[in-house]
Amino acid sequence: MPADRSHIATEQRNPRSMRLHTLSTRECVELLRREDEAVLAALEAAAPALAGFIDTLVPRFASGGRLFYLGAGTSGRLGVLDASEAPPTFQLEQGRIVGLIAGGDAALRRSSEGLEDNPDGSRPDLEALGLTDGDTLLGIAAGATTPFVRGALPIAKSLAPGCVTAFLTCSPGAAPPHTDHLIVLPTGPEVLTGSTRLKAGTATKLALNTISTTLMIRTGRVYENLMVDLRASNDKLRDRAARIIGTLTGLGRDGALGLLDRAGGRVKTAVVMSRLGLDRAGAEARLAGCGDDLAGALGEKAPGA
Repeated sequence: MPADRSHIATEQRNPRSMRLHTLSTRECVELLRREDEAVLAALEAAAPALAGFIDTLVPRFASGGRLFYLGAGTSGRLGVLDASEAPPTFQLEQGRIVGLIAGGDAALRRSSEGLEDNPDGSRPDLEALGLTDGDTLLGIAAGATTPFVRGALPIAKSLAPGCVTAFLTCSPGAAPPHTDHLIVLPTGPEVLTGSTRLKAGTATKLALNTISTTLMIRTGRVYENLMVDLRASNDKLRDRAARIIGTLTGLGRDGALGLLDRAGGRVKTAVVMSRLGLDRAGAEARLAGCGDDLAGALGEKAPGA
């Protein structure tokens, strides 16, 4: 017999959508919009827990530790999505933020719900990735009961006792065993009962955005509100890189593009070259001496601050 999950918030019926099948198209749109307002309230409620988790994560990540997102179904797909967007946005090395989903990459396109019932299912991936004490694992489970996710927490601790574990859920309740940080996004019952790709999925996406973006800000990959570590790997990003350089140096478009090329495609290097009158080698050395932090390289704060 499957476990009775009727007590879980995301599995309960929403009293505001009891007549869902009778609504017009416009009424469906309005109801879904109104219900989505709960997402921002859930993020506000979770803000202290999110900040506490990120504050723990930052020095570990800055010292070379990795961040793993782990989930099944929608939760797993959202983790993989956030992890995959970090390298091009922040020129982050592959493998620093990793998304793991029950069923592997094939589950990104095809449903594999049965695999989420195996509490030992994450072990092969975590062993193959060589989990270390400096790593951080964030398990994601909207309903808080997914065996694949809950089982990963003790597996992580058995493989690397110093690994920090966190659990992100949309269903209030006690933290699973072996959880260092509990993050609850209380989105409540869904418009379509149990369909956690709705409010719960939206809140989870926003929470992961918050975690990864704040982590990149706090580890020196953002200057002002500009993505100075982006990888100019296509025309759109090359254009953005040139505009960032122009904004921070006063150069025109042609000059910014030329400087970007001379800097080996690196925005930070280009800015330091222009602002401090250095060649590429000198700018790279300056950045290296400041932990690749642009504000530090420009003398705006002490190294390591």
